[in-house]
Formats: sequence, C-alpha cells, structure tokens
Amino acid sequence: MPTSTSPSLAHSSDYFRSELPVSALDMPVTALAGVGLKVAEQLAQLNIKRIFDLLLHLPRDYEDRSRLVSIADVEHGQSGLITGRVVHVDTKRSGMTVVVDDETGTISLRFFKVYRGLAQTMSLGTQLQLFGEVKVSRYGKQMSHPEYQIITDSVAMTNTGLQPIYPSVKGLHQNKLRTLIKLALQTVRSQGLPMTLFTPTDFSVLADLPLAPFEPMKSLIAEHDYSEDIFSTLARSVPDNIIGNSVNRGSTTAYDSNRSTNSSANSDINTAADRSAHTNVYNLTIFEALVLLHTPPTYTDAGQQYKLLTQLSARTHAACQRLIIEELTAHQLSLLYRRQQLHQHKAPKCTTQSSLADALFGALPFDLTGAQKRVMRDITADMATSIPMLRLVQGDVGAGKTLVAAGASGYALDSGWQVAVMAPTEILAEQHLVNFKQWFEPLGIGVGWLAGKQTAKQRRESLKAIAENTVQIVVGTHALFQEQVQFAKLGLVIIDEQHRFGVEQRMALTNKGVANSTPHQLIMTATPIPRTLAMSVYGDMDTSIIDELPPGRTPITTVTIDRNRRDEVIERIAINCEAGRQAYWVCSLVEESSVLDAQAAEATYEDLNERLDIRIGLVHGKMKSADKQDIMQQFKAGELDLLIATTVIEVGVDVPNASLMVIENAERLGLSQLHQLRGRVGRGSTKSYCVLLYQKPLSETGTERLNVLRDSTDGFVIAQKDLELRGPGELLGKRQTGNVGYYLADLIRDEQLFAIAQRLAKNLISDPTRKADVSQLIHRWMPEASRYTNA
Repeated sequence: MPTSTSPSLAHSSDYFRSELPVSALDMPVTALAGVGLKVAEQLAQLNIKRIFDLLLHLPRDYEDRSRLVSIADVEHGQSGLITGRVVHVDTKRSGMTVVVDDETGTISLRFFKVYRGLAQTMSLGTQLQLFGEVKVSRYGKQMSHPEYQIITDSVAMTNTGLQPIYPSVKGLHQNKLRTLIKLALQTVRSQGLPMTLFTPTDFSVLADLPLAPFEPMKSLIAEHDYSEDIFSTLARSVPDNIIGNSVNRGSTTAYDSNRSTNSSANSDINTAADRSAHTNVYNLTIFEALVLLHTPPTYTDAGQQYKLLTQLSARTHAACQRLIIEELTAHQLSLLYRRQQLHQHKAPKCTTQSSLADALFGALPFDLTGAQKRVMRDITADMATSIPMLRLVQGDVGAGKTLVAAGASGYALDSGWQVAVMAPTEILAEQHLVNFKQWFEPLGIGVGWLAGKQTAKQRRESLKAIAENTVQIVVGTHALFQEQVQFAKLGLVIIDEQHRFGVEQRMALTNKGVANSTPHQLIMTATPIPRTLAMSVYGDMDTSIIDELPPGRTPITTVTIDRNRRDEVIERIAINCEAGRQAYWVCSLVEESSVLDAQAAEATYEDLNERLDIRIGLVHGKMKSADKQDIMQQFKAGELDLLIATTVIEVGVDVPNASLMVIENAERLGLSQLHQLRGRVGRGSTKSYCVLLYQKPLSETGTERLNVLRDSTDGFVIAQKDLELRGPGELLGKRQTGNVGYYLADLIRDEQLFAIAQRLAKNLISDPTRKADVSQLIHRWMPEASRYTNA
C-alpha cells in the first residue's frame, strides 16, 4: 500500500462514500476470518488495512515446486524440488548429515537441530521428496533443513505448483498470508461487484498508443490434478503475454489452458497460441490479473515457466500492466479532478497590460530571453481570466525564473492585488526579498517581510502592513501560512521550489484570498522534473519551461577529485582568489559527525582560515538571519574571497564574480542538488569550475552519479538519472513523497503506461455520466485522497 496519497479533489470524504456501493474491497482486513488484533497489527506494518490493500500485496518472488529437478542439474543458489534415496546418515553432536542419491548425483542434507523422529525418518533406503535452496561448496551440493516428504507405494509425490513468496514482517508466516489472500479473493468474488470500472469503449481511445511487445505462448500449461476452485480455474484461463504492439478491441474468449499433452490436444496447440496472440492486457479483468499474480499457471516447458516468473517478478507481465494502468489512471483522475474543482472557483482577473512590468523590464541592463518572453505570455494569458492559474515554471539554474515571477507580479499589482512570494528557506526568501525590493521599491511598491525569526514587534508591524495593504508584495517562508496572517487583497501566490512544501501548507496560503476568490498560483522550480514525475505529481498544472539561458553565461567545467588531493584543491583556491575571483566551498554538515565522517563547515572554516591568506566567510543554517544576510551581502559585494557554506546556498545566490565551486563529500548529495550547487558559478563571463571532492571507497552508484554530473550540464538529463538512481521521494523531498506513492507503478519502468493512463483519465473526466466511476476509482486506489481540498 502506498505510504500516503495524492492530494484530492473532493470537498469532503463524504463525497466519495455517498456515491459508492458498499464493496468488499473497502472492508477492513479484520472482516476476514483469521484476522484478529495481532494479525491486523502485523498487516498494518505492511500498510495493509483494507481487503484491497491485501489483494495488492503482490508476491516478491515465486518458488517453483511444479517440476522435478535432477541433482546433477540443480545449481548453486537455486531452490528446487528433487527426489532421491537416502544412502548415508551421519549423526553428530552438531547435528545430522544425510546423503541422498538420485542416480544423477548426490546431495547432502544438513540438519543442525535434530528433533524426535528425524533419525528414524532418515533411515537408509528411504525415498524422499525434498525442497530447499542448494548451496555448492568444496564439499559438494548441500541443502540445510529442507522441506521433505517420504514417498512410499501408498504415498505418492505431491505437486504444490508455484508458491508465492510475499514481503512480510516478523511473526507473519507465508502460509498465513497465502491463506488470507485466497480468502480475500473468495470474499470479493462472492460479492459479485465488478472490480474494474472500464468499458471496451474506454479502451478504444487507446488505439494509437502502443504497448510493449510480448512473446506469444509457446507451450501449453501442464496437466495437473487441480482442485476446481476459482484460483486454479482462473489461473489456468488467463493468457500469457502476447506478441505485437497493436491493440485488439474485439471480444476474445480465453483459452482453456488445462489441456493434456496427448495427440488430440496437440492438434489444438497452434489454435490456442493463435488465440492468445489476439488477447491483450485490455481484455483482462482486474480480478483475473490478481488471480494470475497470486496463483500463476504452471507450464510443461521450463524455459516458458522461467520467463513467466521473471515477467511477474519484474512487473512487466500483462497482468501487472493491467493493474498498473488502472492505478495510474486513478492517480491521473485525482489530479484532473483537482484541476476541475479549482476551475470552479473564481480568481482575480488581471489586466492584459502592465506599466509596472514594462518599467521593471525596461530598467534592466539586458533584454529578456525568448524563452522568458514566451513564458510571460503563458502567465499573463492565464491571469487575464477568472479561472485560477495553476502554472509550473521549470527552468535550469540561472534561467531567470525569478525575473519572470516579478513580471507576473507587475500584472497583479497593476490590477490592485497583493502578491505573496514564498520560499522554503530563510536564506532563499531573503534573496527574494533583496531582489523584489531592488526591483519594486523604486516603482513605489511596498515590499514586506514575514519569517519565523522576527521579533514580536517586527511581526506585529508586518502583519498590520499586510492586512492594511501598506505592503503590496509580501516575501516570506512558512510563516506566511499561519492563521493570523490576513491579506487585504491577495491575488497572486508565487511559490519557489514548491516540492519542499507539503500540500497542506500550499492550501493554507491559497485559502487566504478575499471572499469567493482563489488567488492565481505560480510555481517555480530550478529542479528539472523528468516527464513521468511531472505527470505523476504536477499533472494538474499547466507547465512552462524556460529552456534558454541568458547570454553571457559561461560553460562550467566539472571535475571529480579524490579527497586525498584536498591540499591541491586548496592551493587552487588561493590562486583563484589572488587573481581577483571568488569561490565557494560547500560542506554537507554544520558540525563534526563521527558517524557520517563529513567535513563540517565550521571545521573547514577554521582550517582554511589558518592555511589561506584571503578573506573568508561562513554561512550555515544555524546562524541568525541577520548574520547570514550580512555575510551574503559581503560576498556579493566582493568583500569576501571565499564563502564556506552548507547547502543553504543551493538556490537563490547570484554572484557573477564567483568562478570556482568546491563541493566536499559530493558522493553524499543527490545529482539534482549537486547540479543546483554547481549553478552558483558560471554566472559571469569568467571561465568557471566545479570540483567534486569524494571520499573513497566510492560505491558503483556513487561513481555513476558523479560521472553523470561531470559529463552533462543538461538539468533534465541529470534529473532523469537522479530519478532512476534515488527515486521520486529523494528527488522531490519527503513532503511530496506521498504524491508518488504507488502500489505497483514505477515511474521509470512504466513510462509508456503513463500516456495510456493520461488518455483514459481525460476521457473519463470529460464524461459527466461517469462521475460515480471517477469517484470510485479515486477512492479505491487512494482512500484518503479527500483529506486534501483544492490543493
């Protein structure tokens, strides 16, 4: 189950429940026989609370107990089903060793705990059926404490087929999970409600969107004595993956896979395979897909069986794709519905001409880039309507996003509205404050400040100025969210690096508009967002990209250097600063940490002060706001040569004379964060360098990350790689992790399925007769979605 849910779209949780039939899927797991308080607590540790969560708790692997493997063929690390005759027994104080022979070879069974009856069972000549993991060493092949069964004339071998292995917690055994999941499937099936809300007509809109090709079924499923219940029947009737990438809209009857391999059945092999080639992921019901995943079919062909299990484990099988498409569609619907709800509100309609924006841009010593002008047109067109703008502006480091936001502010101000500018850290907010004061105060616009570290008197004065419209632009941090902050006429909210804020925080600020009005929202990020992540998290927003850097920016040369050569790097800093240029030295910690072994900013400051005859400043998050601002101003004014800092200077600092960036312990930081830090240099005409100091030993992933940064300056390429290596939670920040919490879907693996889900969602949301289906899909996959309103 996902750790949390995407923001919702409904006005209350009752919205969903009032229109939904009571479904077994929504029942708590305690409704199942055998789930008492203890088991429920164990399941809760796996984020399983509903029957639906239990059904989506898919196997992480499968044990193949469907076929015998000879001792000669079983390999190291393989779990296999073998039979053999006991030919030697050795009982010692340390346990028991039993040697079994099957005429192709021998294997030793090691029992470290000898319980009553084991010695009697393991007697010479006994025929055994064994299952366990094989280890191969210089002593030959061994199994430790295998599962075993005695085979006699009256007791035949048993075939338990494919056994799913589930993620679990201490005390919750695999057999218990298997029993509960089968019971959950029976419970849902007995209710008779459809698990899918899609119709063939819905899927018809996907005709031009390809699916990844799959191989056709080449072998028939083996004939075994299955009990005729829903699991064996359905597991044997769902087809294997198919070949080709076209989508067949016709109705296809699933073939009966429980055929024998006699001559009469052989004549139907080609026909069955041909039918499977015309059956695709869209023909599967959700229930059939779940049954196949929990109780997969067995094949006579070992290669085909291995392929099936590999696809299931990798989540690339058609049954997995069917579930993923529905899950992604539900998430897309939640975003589209949130957008639809937002559009029902009224926003302040702003002027299409702005003398303030014209004056602001006219006073600049340079022209806007073509990309900046294009994004300005997008924004002003949004703000000229009474529909609330919700626009994400992406731009690489130094692309000029803040200037575009200032231009948008001019249009709101000329229309009589206030502007709120919010940043995640005080140092970034302070940078915005300096810029907005510099740009707007000469134009007669009051710029206010609201942050957590103000004195009580300063805070009272700020709150009064905001409420009385004495200041028209208010810059601040999370303090802007607080209930006592009352705006006179809030019309535009600008949020920088929005992914660092929680959904509730952004909601709190947008709710501060005047009565019956929702402010326009402009979201900025210097963290380029890969396409699938943007679709997953920001799918409700319009997106503009500033894909052009201002003229005069110089390319940055990035090098990776072993920390053992740190002294050489320090010498280069001295040469750089003596030539009149400035430098940054970034550390990942403020204080010494023996646990992380990272060079702390304070220790580095002391060290370099002793070794270098240059002017050095120190900035970190624990300093007082005024002290930080003072040091930053000194650095910007050229009164300091070297700035020792933590990652607080990641964004917002603009010093054109800074041409050298040293990042210590670079292997500890993410790619996008390193790219942000690197962007603090190269902002002038001087050749600039970024030095990544790393600590050996460096992991394979660490090496790959640093090489990506060294070889590329394209923020989107870097962000995509960061997503692949670290995942969305790390890339976006913990507050946004819930927005991309999926049961099955994966942003990297399932990229092509996002386009399918997006098309389905747009088709559903546009049909007013499908409102109940939309609600039910969102509720099923994101039951807590309605916690959020108009986020």
